[in-house]
Amino acid sequence: MDFKIFLKAVGTGPKGNRDLTLNESFEAISQILNKEPTQAQIGAFLIAWRVKLETIEEFKGAIKALNSFIKYKEVPDSLMLGYSFDGRDTNPYLFPLYEDILDGFFKKNSDVRRLNLVISGDLVQPTKNGICTKDIFTKFDKGQYLHYFDRVEYLQELSELTPLRREFGLRTAFNTVEKLLNPSLSEYGICGAFHKPYVSKYIDMYRDDFKDITVVRGAEGDIEVFKDSKFWQKKDDQIVEFEFCLKDYGVNYSKVFENITLEDNLNILKNYDDEILNLAKFNVALYLLFAKRVSSLDEAWQRLN
Repeated sequence: MDFKIFLKAVGTGPKGNRDLTLNESFEAISQILNKEPTQAQIGAFLIAWRVKLETIEEFKGAIKALNSFIKYKEVPDSLMLGYSFDGRDTNPYLFPLYEDILDGFFKKNSDVRRLNLVISGDLVQPTKNGICTKDIFTKFDKGQYLHYFDRVEYLQELSELTPLRREFGLRTAFNTVEKLLNPSLSEYGICGAFHKPYVSKYIDMYRDDFKDITVVRGAEGDIEVFKDSKFWQKKDDQIVEFEFCLKDYGVNYSKVFENITLEDNLNILKNYDDEILNLAKFNVALYLLFAKRVSSLDEAWQRLN
């Protein structure tokens, strides 16, 4: 199909625009990943599509296309941590601390099924210019519970769009659909949402790729929590909201950063205090709950301590 058909559908204007079908979205994204359109056509399409506002069916078609290009490598007993690809600029990453926390947990709780955590990364994407998971992972040794998937290796076609995405420096549909791709074939997935309308979107978009999905309101729209917040899961065809308060678990955290650097983050991880360690433990408690290794957040916290 001529790519100009897709451009016309999303870029004609309010009176002439129309939504793409799932199959059209699949075809458009497949052509982009195959580099069939020109760079100008790709940029025009992505921006016009964003302005039109993407539909759930269009997102599903895009995810279907991306999945068809992924090089899969299964990680059994795993939870996919769907970190955002636009990086962090006000909060540190905590995930390197999860390795020792999980190691200690499973030594004391042999009755709980193993849980591997999978993290995907790439060069930082627009719109932020912060640090990303790839920056952090390259500074730490591999562990037995944390597994890193580099997008250059499992979805090179999307990774190679980074220069173009940086050139126009705006959010596109890729920022939405890339969050919770599943190259590890994980059973469970978690992604972050800042705006509540995206909760149902994420659950609907990814429901075919996971046994269960949790959406959490983490820092900077990501998945790690640093203060009281909430998460959402689908129960009996209804999306249910759960709130939590860190002080109920003896977790106190009040640090604020402005434009945190990689050096700052690494220093926090290599010289962490009890405040940071407890915060990391609380996040692990959430993941144990989301992956159904425990029946409640209270049980996860008690077992971790």
